[in-house]
Amino acid sequence: MDNASTTPISEEVKKAMDKYMTDEFGNPNSIHMMGVAAKNAVEGARKTVASAFNSHPDEVIFNSGGTEGNNAAIFGAFNHLRKNGVKYSEMRAITTNIEHSSVLECFKELERRGVAIDYAPVKENGIVDPVMIKKLLRLETVLVSVMYANNEIGTIQPIKEIAKVVRNFKKAVSYKLLASSYQMSANNYPLFHTDACQAPLFLNLNIQELGVDLMTIDGQKICGPKGIGALFAKRGVLIDPIIFGGGQERGLRSGTENIPLIVGLSKAIEIAGKNRIKNSERLSKLLDYFIKKIEEKIPQVALNGDRIQRLPNNINIFIPGIDSEFIVLQLDEKGIICSTKSACLKNESASYVIAALGRDEKYAQSSLRFSLGLDTTKKNIDYVIKILIELVKDL
Repeated sequence: MDNASTTPISEEVKKAMDKYMTDEFGNPNSIHMMGVAAKNAVEGARKTVASAFNSHPDEVIFNSGGTEGNNAAIFGAFNHLRKNGVKYSEMRAITTNIEHSSVLECFKELERRGVAIDYAPVKENGIVDPVMIKKLLRLETVLVSVMYANNEIGTIQPIKEIAKVVRNFKKAVSYKLLASSYQMSANNYPLFHTDACQAPLFLNLNIQELGVDLMTIDGQKICGPKGIGALFAKRGVLIDPIIFGGGQERGLRSGTENIPLIVGLSKAIEIAGKNRIKNSERLSKLLDYFIKKIEEKIPQVALNGDRIQRLPNNINIFIPGIDSEFIVLQLDEKGIICSTKSACLKNESASYVIAALGRDEKYAQSSLRFSLGLDTTKKNIDYVIKILIELVKDL
């Protein structure tokens, strides 16, 4: 019940990876036979991921996962402009107040350097209004970053509509920055980035339909291996590398490619695409069943995030009077694994995502996240509800 944090690697993915960890272990940058075989594996994987994105293969950059992908997209855009003479104080960015920490911490660092960051608030249902993005756009806006689906409350953001807002803004203005030696083209800025790490198992990744310039995915969220991800960077989008070395991955991510993980990621995204509709339909029924039963048995419960526009595996609930961390430990003793907030928020006492819905810290500290897996059954849910009722019956 904690599949938003990470997912188990599938047998198909593991099998695809095995031979590249033992027999075919060549360096893809070598020109001999083993190197060529490794290179072919990387490029085959790139084509598979590109197919899932409906993009060109050279628009797929392999990296170590969601955090690196988000950093590469955000700092890459600003570093390119800085290199060409644009001052931090001359640039702005827009994001929301419920982004993953690997996005928000990037913007906090950019704020320290002098960039003005506009944080679009989400509504009480956890969804940002595209009109709010439109209101925040300025001539100096370099980047808009809005996550596709939230990792804590599962809300799905209107990415297509936001992309349209950004496109219309670019068309409507004669776009320039007061840069000492570099003019920003109206056709390029602001860039639109989405953190799509929670999306591939359930949502469409077609970048032509989404309208994004940059998109991040993570292997561990889609029954693939940990330590691998990919960044979609649209042709013509100018970003500078944040890792330097041998110039691999179009010069945007130096370092010897991790063949087993890359192959594993491509197999995982291939399987996710094939089963997306089937998995979404099955888990949507389980989600509805979970919510209905929990509301019947614990009437005081409240659902965090929109009831409809959410991932089909995410149930984030508020139960008045509970200490959510204590409940998580009690559930763990009964063989039930769930969470209170993102696993990446080690130093936070409560979820800032729940707080962004207009709730206080006490409310956030009484909220639980259950995220269903591809193998979750109705029997599992019945057991969870049974145990949860026992734990909260005296409250």
